[in-house]
Amino acid sequence: MSEDPPKVVLTIAGFDPSSGAGITADLKTIAAHHLYGIACITALTVQSTQGVSRVQPVDPTLVWETLETLIADVPPAAVKIGMLGSGEIAETVADFLKSFRLPNVVLDPVLRSSSGTELLDGTGWEVLQRRLFASADVITPNLEEAGFLAGVPVRDLPSMREAAGILVRGGAKSVVITGGHLDDATDLLAESEPNGGVACRTFVGEKIATMNTHGTGCAFSASLACNLAQGLPLTEAVQASKSYVKGALENSYAIGKGVNPVNHLFRS
Repeated sequence: MSEDPPKVVLTIAGFDPSSGAGITADLKTIAAHHLYGIACITALTVQSTQGVSRVQPVDPTLVWETLETLIADVPPAAVKIGMLGSGEIAETVADFLKSFRLPNVVLDPVLRSSSGTELLDGTGWEVLQRRLFASADVITPNLEEAGFLAGVPVRDLPSMREAAGILVRGGAKSVVITGGHLDDATDLLAESEPNGGVACRTFVGEKIATMNTHGTGCAFSASLACNLAQGLPLTEAVQASKSYVKGALENSYAIGKGVNPVNHLFRS
């Protein structure tokens, strides 16, 4: 028996019954990093690889009680926040993070599914920007999410820099805009500087020829939380997470009739 238990990573997200994204995908990603995952479900969904047909947020009180019970017993080394489902739940999570200062909080601002279903209401968007950005150590929007939250079109590296600067100056400590939809799959890391400036660094990748892309955002943000939990500096953690997602894409396989998931467990 191992003397040293693995670091614990908490995921706060919705439930995807097809296991391509959300809680189940996060737990697979955490396991692939040889860490221990604990979870708080924010919403149930009716979905498959072919899309989302219904979203049902859970009771915010249940979310609070679950989180309070978990961290009293198993303090996490990092937290990944994904789909929140409603403004009420977003406020609950924001209140919780204010009351309990948790380390290495990674916020993936999930706004809609890849099939176009809204996964967070307007009140929730406002809570993200007003409260959760400042509570997170890093946020990880994709191009569409970054553009929506920053209020500018994001289509290339210059517009990624512009949007990241807006988000950092708006209260985010660090931002990783994932550019998997770009031809060169470049990600951008932006961090606030003590003098009020914004420092940017790019991570050029490789476009993987696969249609099995469901859950890439969840995989990246959960991987980032894992790498931060293990003590990697943010820049190294971003690079390691990008490499993990690349491998998960390269080793993916089709399981359904729609957009299939990445292979979250390819490393285990």
